[in-house]
Amino acid sequence: MAIMPWPGAVAVSGGGDSIALMHLLADWARAAKAAPPLVLCVDHGLRPESAREAKTVARWAKQAGLKSEILTVTGKKPKSDIEAWARQARYRLMADALIRHRLASLYLAHHQDDQAETFLLRLARGSGLDGLSAMRNLSPFPLPDHESLILARPLLDVPREALRSELKIRGRDWLEDPMNAEARFARSRMRALLPVLAEAGLSTVRISQAAAHLARAREALELATAAVLARACRLVDGVLLLDPEALAAAPREIGLRALAALLKSVSGESYRPRFESLERLFDRIKVGGGATLHGCHVAPAPRARQVFGPKTLVIMKESSRKTAKSAVLAKAGQIS
Repeated sequence: MAIMPWPGAVAVSGGGDSIALMHLLADWARAAKAAPPLVLCVDHGLRPESAREAKTVARWAKQAGLKSEILTVTGKKPKSDIEAWARQARYRLMADALIRHRLASLYLAHHQDDQAETFLLRLARGSGLDGLSAMRNLSPFPLPDHESLILARPLLDVPREALRSELKIRGRDWLEDPMNAEARFARSRMRALLPVLAEAGLSTVRISQAAAHLARAREALELATAAVLARACRLVDGVLLLDPEALAAAPREIGLRALAALLKSVSGESYRPRFESLERLFDRIKVGGGATLHGCHVAPAPRARQVFGPKTLVIMKESSRKTAKSAVLAKAGQIS
């Protein structure tokens, strides 16, 4: 296990993966004479026993000589898309905790099997290169306006079973979340497919290796994308102007990456739009058209702002679904 930015906190649900990471980080900190990790446990309140389980995690952390904090999700629970809601809720609570404790990194117990599941989930959604390169060892915090925080995943090369074996050797317990096996969740369904894929030769190791290969390709493309962005866009008085011809002249993959980066920057979203939607917008831009996507509105720039010629486009944050276009053009016109 490679230790990354330190000091940090570790997200612990009580499952075998996060409990193993908690002990591994505690051992490393003691050996390195470094500050111990802070244990953060989020109680989503989705099951009656969740509060009791969070207290169990706090007790195990104390036994390991670690301080812990239970973060409780409040407010109304959604009836659909529970996975996405829970993910956002826990990241917001943990971001607040990191800031309170003046910590910059959050350690997550994502492992090799998780990497394979993520690859397959994104493949099923039609993700492009960025999505298929799956999770990184270090990545930005997945919330806007939290650039100072980092996610660290030191176990991406470690199989799930190795972590369970480590806990058994130590004589440590862990919790099993029954929701992990519920077929209504996409990740649970994908996890159930892994043994079948392994029999066909598509093991978690092979899938993770493919994700790693794509990650290296992504790094190379990021350099090329930066060069395209330098040519194809310009920020003038807070308004982002785009040269659609320069964007279209780039290789398609790089052009799509550049467009996604612009949309993320303007909207403040942490994730790029769905690949199919991104491609549709890219094709419209190539012929001089615009549209609304990812909280942004793309439209022809007013004459005073046509820095790339008459085909110049303006990309601005969507103010509302009904008035986005008029607001974009009005703002662009006011600064002319």
